[in-house]
Amino acid sequence: MPDPIPDSTSGPNPTPGAAVPSPSSPNSPPAPAGPTGPSEPVTDFHIGDEFGTDKRNLPPARIVLAAIGIIAIIVAIIAFRERPKPQGAGSINFVTGVEVPGQNIVLAAITFTLRNTAEKSLWIRSLKAQLTAADGHAYEDAAASAVDLDRYYQLFPSLKESSEPPLSPETKLLPGTEKRGSIVVSFPITKEAFDQRKSLTVTIQPYDQPLPIVLK
Repeated sequence: MPDPIPDSTSGPNPTPGAAVPSPSSPNSPPAPAGPTGPSEPVTDFHIGDEFGTDKRNLPPARIVLAAIGIIAIIVAIIAFRERPKPQGAGSINFVTGVEVPGQNIVLAAITFTLRNTAEKSLWIRSLKAQLTAADGHAYEDAAASAVDLDRYYQLFPSLKESSEPPLSPETKLLPGTEKRGSIVVSFPITKEAFDQRKSLTVTIQPYDQPLPIVLK
């Protein structure tokens, strides 16, 4: 029987195991460019300029300084309004001084008016008087006990002139009220030095208050 005539159109038989090339599909992605293909532009990227720097994370310095200044002004205004203030006010009305013979001491009767300017009762804890002499030397004395005033007035009647009932510790002033009273203090100076004094003040320290009330 004659051998079959090979088909000239079928081409040579593929070798077993060899990869058969497939025709390119119109939808297939283009092959990546080789080393000789076109190159893309290189971006100059500095990570230090992009992340973790004040230049990138903070607003301009002028804005920061302006904001700090505004905050400081607001804090100062609040602190000024909330600062402790004396609970009362008033003034010294009369001062009478007498010299104790042979002792270089002056007894002074000080009459003053005290007003409670707060919204709660004022309780007096202590009363003191401070005198500054002409030479700048300062003297201070606590008010004498109210029970001793009658004895001082008997010995030195001039102290009682223009005086008022004694104003002593534990005295209470209701909100918005005022009281007029007197205290007696002593200073180790002559009557002449007392009359030539630079200043005389009365300091009243209320209970539960950080600041005293100073009368002039």
